[in-house]
Amino acid sequence: MDIREIRELIRMKPVEPDIIKRRLARCHDVGDLRRSAKLLIPRPVFDYVDGAADEELSMAGNVGAFRRRRFRPNHLVDVARVDTGTRLFGRELSMPLAMAPTGYSRMMHPDGEIAVARAAGRRKLPYTLSTMGTTSIEDLAAGARAAGQDDIWFQLYMLKDHGLTLELVRRAADSGYRALVVTVDTTVTGFRVRDEHNGLVIPPELTVSTIASIGSRPAYWIRMLRNPAIRFANLPPDFQSGTVASGIARFSASITWDNIAELREHFPGKLIVKGPLGASDARRAIEAGADGIQLSNHGGRQLDRAIAPIDLVAEVRDALGDGPCVLVDSGIRHGADLVVALALGADAGLIGRAYLYGLMAAGEAGVDRALELLADQFTRTMQLLGVTSVAELRKHGRELLTEA
Repeated sequence: MDIREIRELIRMKPVEPDIIKRRLARCHDVGDLRRSAKLLIPRPVFDYVDGAADEELSMAGNVGAFRRRRFRPNHLVDVARVDTGTRLFGRELSMPLAMAPTGYSRMMHPDGEIAVARAAGRRKLPYTLSTMGTTSIEDLAAGARAAGQDDIWFQLYMLKDHGLTLELVRRAADSGYRALVVTVDTTVTGFRVRDEHNGLVIPPELTVSTIASIGSRPAYWIRMLRNPAIRFANLPPDFQSGTVASGIARFSASITWDNIAELREHFPGKLIVKGPLGASDARRAIEAGADGIQLSNHGGRQLDRAIAPIDLVAEVRDALGDGPCVLVDSGIRHGADLVVALALGADAGLIGRAYLYGLMAAGEAGVDRALELLADQFTRTMQLLGVTSVAELRKHGRELLTEA
């Protein structure tokens, strides 16, 4: 056999010159994006995304609760075409997924919130801006719409300054945000041990450990220095420095159902209450004027040892009936997790860490890759289950599940 015959048998794959494309081509699931991000991002920033409260039992339990589910597929079904689309609050989505709010997104990558909103828009998915976002309500709305994304939601923390809280609501309404997501599980700060060990402050300060991380992660710091300083773009100057815990200390610890009813009067769009963890709270939220609820334990970042939200989807759906919207977050890392959520009765799931790993790994292209992976996994899981539409999955989902 001569060299020409060998070349015919073994064809060299062309080398991709773009380092970002090359990096993302090696990422085949969210875990790969996480590992890539960990190599590129300073430890305090990575740990802020990756960590949770106290012993991190809730975070592990959230993921584990999805993994406990096992599928009982139907076979001999024509699944050549599968419809992953759904409607949520009157909008057509490409799949039953939304982007959860995450604070300090420009600390992960300078493109921050606008990059995530654009990536979501390309797939016809909603994006939620956090009160603690590093892009303003108005700038996010303008940047998203310039890219064709108009399904934007605003997540609200109730602040001790009641006037400032209502001002945020007014700004969101004036800027055309379609939904207000009121978070009710941050009346006090969860103790996030990794952040305490790392001494994480906003904005990042130069310390001995920070200087050391500059040497080990120079590309990150170069990006940061070339872009505007990180700040809480929707909040006044007294919010602009300190630890994560000191920022949350400015949230109100006196939230009641009366606050939900008041917000209903002030916001013309959809109202979602984020954080109820059971049927009774879910019913009260709807009675107070909410259009839907978001079952959540804040990704395990607040109350450790809290029950996994996915374990409450079925009972909440049974309690509310088919009318109100039931969303669930905390623990979705794979398209199959989203299938589980829909099968148990959720209208959609939301992701946070899953897209932030992509953002840290490669900016907007990394978020695109995270959504591509989840969409492929969701579609393939439906096909292997013998399910051809989201409506069918929701109707017959409980018949397709069991627990390990």
